[in-house]
Amino acid sequence: MQWSDEAIVLALRPHGETSAILEAFTRAHGRHLGLVRGGASAKRRAVLQPGNHVRISWRARLSEHLGVFTVEPLRARAGDMFERRFALAGLNAFAAVASAVLPEREPHGPAFEAAEALLDAIAGHNFAEWAPAYIRWELGLLDELGFGLDLARCAATGSSENLVYVSPRSGRAVSAEAGAAYRDKLLILPRFLLGTQECALLPADLAAGLALTAHFLVQWVLGPHERTLPEARRRLGDLAARARAESD
Repeated sequence: MQWSDEAIVLALRPHGETSAILEAFTRAHGRHLGLVRGGASAKRRAVLQPGNHVRISWRARLSEHLGVFTVEPLRARAGDMFERRFALAGLNAFAAVASAVLPEREPHGPAFEAAEALLDAIAGHNFAEWAPAYIRWELGLLDELGFGLDLARCAATGSSENLVYVSPRSGRAVSAEAGAAYRDKLLILPRFLLGTQECALLPADLAAGLALTAHFLVQWVLGPHERTLPEARRRLGDLAARARAESD
């Protein structure tokens, strides 16, 4: 069996003395693993850094086998992120979440396309500019996995006005009026996720957005399998929370 596809590198781990196991998020074949012969060499590791865009060819005798990858570099992004703290945190969080959440060998084309745009943004912009795209990527991932949030109308009143909270149980929006008595138990809904009008982004909005998606990734995707939020994703949320505290 054999196929070729575009992919984003997620992780690389040594295998034997000279080879490595590559984990990649492919456009048409989902999250996929394969053996890269010679992947432990310095030259190959430079190509196989997380976030890099590559073309891979997979070959195996049977579909259930690990198989062997051959890799062709298409676009190197990793070097643009390694020297910037927030960019590196965003890259690591993306790779860790994709690895933890995406089912193996299950195509998710829209999530791949959004990931390509997200990584370009992380490589070329500052945190305040790419963080909303990161949060929307996680929301889109939840939606593709069948756990989309309903942020269009208030769960209690049906109104689309003054939506400021999200129910931590249902993932539905709640208006300021309906949620006033329960606000300590509700999640904050950042204004930029409503998409109704342009608004100035504040550090608090970004921290709230990351807390929102983290909650539902754990509650609906990871928790049922007794898994926790990846450490790299927690670090990104912590950085955003610190940025919020410094701005207050």
